[in-house]
Amino acid sequence: MILNSGVEDMAENDLEELAWEEKRKLEKIIDSVDKPESQKIEILQKTQEEYGWLKGEHMKYIAGRIGTSYTDLYGIASFYSQFTMHPPGRHKVSVCMGTSCHVKGAEELMEELQELLNIGPGETTEDRRFSLNQVRCLGCCGLAPVVDIDGEIYSRVRASELEDILEDYE
Repeated sequence: MILNSGVEDMAENDLEELAWEEKRKLEKIIDSVDKPESQKIEILQKTQEEYGWLKGEHMKYIAGRIGTSYTDLYGIASFYSQFTMHPPGRHKVSVCMGTSCHVKGAEELMEELQELLNIGPGETTEDRRFSLNQVRCLGCCGLAPVVDIDGEIYSRVRASELEDILEDYE
């Protein structure tokens, strides 16, 4: 019993320390811009760069510190596709939805990936193996349709090939 109590106390202290460390990092991010109240996007970008995604708790803290509302920051984060409010997967899967890719079957690729991964665009698999995103254009129009996984471009992809492609990523 005594050992268990000590472990619980240690866990609580670790959580307090983590919260303090996160606040310190957020303060550093806020202090890195000249006018935090008018540079919300930059603050969100730097926060996402630091943590890999935007946590609700972080946006609430930032909002309080720069004199805006959580709703305001959430609105910005949900409007711009560069931001994610889900923890990222180990592998980022992006399907190009530009005109050439769309005409050549990108929608079918997206539907197949959603079925294979059991997630929608902007989400991450439960095991945090994959994040799925739609992008407007990858600049590979002559190779359409394309899928980008961690910066590797797969060209002229057919839906039937996706399962085999994903197997290469642990």
